[in-house]
Amino acid sequence: MNATDRTPADLLSSALAADPARPLVTFYDDATGERVELSVATFANWVAKTANYLQGDLAAGPGDRLALLLPAHWQTAVWLLACSSVGVVAQVEGDPAAADVVVAGPDQLEAARACSGERVALALRPLGGRFPQPPAGFADFAVEAPGQGDRFAPFAPVDPAEVALVVGGEELTGAGIGARALADAAAAGMPQAPRVLSGLPYDTWQGLSYGLYAPLAAGGSVVLCRHPDRLDANAAEAREASEKITYKAPSPH
Repeated sequence: MNATDRTPADLLSSALAADPARPLVTFYDDATGERVELSVATFANWVAKTANYLQGDLAAGPGDRLALLLPAHWQTAVWLLACSSVGVVAQVEGDPAAADVVVAGPDQLEAARACSGERVALALRPLGGRFPQPPAGFADFAVEAPGQGDRFAPFAPVDPAEVALVVGGEELTGAGIGARALADAAAAGMPQAPRVLSGLPYDTWQGLSYGLYAPLAAGGSVVLCRHPDRLDANAAEAREASEKITYKAPSPH
């Protein structure tokens, strides 16, 4: 984390400048057998495309509220960083009826229909695949994102002192996210440039910190596991070894 880094988007820019080829987010879904690994460059490209889509096609800007109805997933991490890039407030498990934009996975589409603004659906299929049939009333992210620009510049400046994230009823500013994540990494005793294994959901600050923000702030990477309870002890131990894990997040309760 450089002295000039203030928001998660700043942290990602610094990681991209330092070593674009290193892994940043590795995602496992142990219900489907999916494994996806995104380098800093590939992740940043997804973030740029999503941020361009967010401020362009969806006409969202600083202070607008986005209800994020997605599980712990690499595409959720992309949306969190895209919101930070644009200045949109990401409300994790937020109320769609009170949001300007809703982004939902396949299990949350009915709840998401309460949003009177723009609605985006993610199939959460391997490799970011699209829905076989687009859900009525929603844009399919996998259709809309690939054609967006690979470079992003915000239409309006993003104020690090403004609220950027709402999770578990708590509001955090853009600058507060980075500072708190770095403090979390230090308090948890994470090594330098940690390789963090997390099976925590994204609906709490702890899950977001271990599963994204703290590894990013500490110059490391995360191995994000969905449905980790599907693994037996031997398979879990083998994963830790093959992924060269240096820090394990607490087990979900």
